[in-house]
Amino acid sequence: MSLTYGKYLEIDQLLALQKPRSPEPEHDEMLFIIIHQVYELWFKEILHELAWLQRSLGAQDTPAALATLHRILTVLKTLVAQIDVLETMTPVSFLSFRSRIESASGFQSLQFRQVEFVLGHRQLGMLKHLPEGSPERKRLEALAEGPSVWDSFLSYLSVQGHPIPQEILDRDFKQPHETSEEVQAVLVDIYRTEPWIRQLCERMVDLDEGLQEWRYRHVKMVERTIGTKQGTGGSAGAAYLKKTLFQPLFPDLWEIRIAL
Repeated sequence: MSLTYGKYLEIDQLLALQKPRSPEPEHDEMLFIIIHQVYELWFKEILHELAWLQRSLGAQDTPAALATLHRILTVLKTLVAQIDVLETMTPVSFLSFRSRIESASGFQSLQFRQVEFVLGHRQLGMLKHLPEGSPERKRLEALAEGPSVWDSFLSYLSVQGHPIPQEILDRDFKQPHETSEEVQAVLVDIYRTEPWIRQLCERMVDLDEGLQEWRYRHVKMVERTIGTKQGTGGSAGAAYLKKTLFQPLFPDLWEIRIAL
């Protein structure tokens, strides 16, 4: 029997995963479930692409790195567009089934935490919310011990012949990124003399801005839906999300704007 579309994509299993918890399912609960399941699929794809991006940088494959960044940016735009769909649900509609969510919260999305860790936004305090020794915690701990996208980018620049200080290349990956005047001087020189790598730098800025745009739209969606109420699962809701806004992933690429 030949492979069918349904078998290849496991359509029957996929469509069986939407299970509203209300005794008499509220109409918008289906939308809520599907949107968040699709988010998780996109997070999986972003992680897949980020791993490829780091491999491409390690292989000094600039065209592949540029193409991968373009794909990630396009996915981020799709994530933002999905908020438009979610915002068709009114606060009253959400409240009709909110209690059924119980302690579940987007704050618990392991894949989004993985995305943050790979991009260098490593809040190690988040690990305490996961059982010690659990597969989920081990996954984040492993990511925390490895290079972020920014670390991979700096290594790429070093191999390209740019004087990235060795102590920065050898830094403790668990520690937050710190801005560096030496790195900024290298970046300014690249912007003025190397258009090919400058293009890669600008795609990194686009990635940083794209994630910040998604965070902003997410905050406004939560405010629109529940206002200043506590979030699901006991999270701080919009108040917590606001704290994540305007925290650049690659601050050196923003700092150099004044010098160009």
